Amino acid sequence: MSKLDVDQGLIRELASLLEDTGLSEIEIADKEKRLRVVRHQATTVAAVAPPPVAIAGAAPVAAAPETKVGEAEDFASHPGAVSSPMVGTAYLGPEPGAPAFVGIGDQVREGQTVLIIEAMKTFNEIPAPRSGTVSRLFVENGTPVEYGAVLLLIE
Repeated sequence: MSKLDVDQGLIRELASLLEDTGLSEIEIADKEKRLRVVRHQATTVAAVAPPPVAIAGAAPVAAAPETKVGEAEDFASHPGAVSSPMVGTAYLGPEPGAPAFVGIGDQVREGQTVLIIEAMKTFNEIPAPRSGTVSRLFVENGTPVEYGAVLLLIE
């Protein structure tokens, strides 16, 4: 059995990156080698909803149903659930200050970009798995997300 050649400096850098970003795991791969660093931590989940903001000239929008902490997990098996395919940071728009790709009540078509997730300096477009109406958003702009976390619902 051969000894595994491990770059301890790289592991320390990745652990530091996890700490700095608040992520719980990171994985890198290079040809035949793969390295995954996972940080387990006890967390307390608290949600703070920002106050509604009125935009001059904007059409009125129906009030969104309130989403309770932990409610996103209740929808994991929903056929319209859009789950995160990776660990990263979710963004609702293509760039800071730009309008969101979708909002509650918007009609989407299958394959349409509904948000992006930044992972390791790469912005990944997340497509709608089906056509329908966005009924709930479970993330805010700039929110860290885990693999498999429910991001939004399409009814």
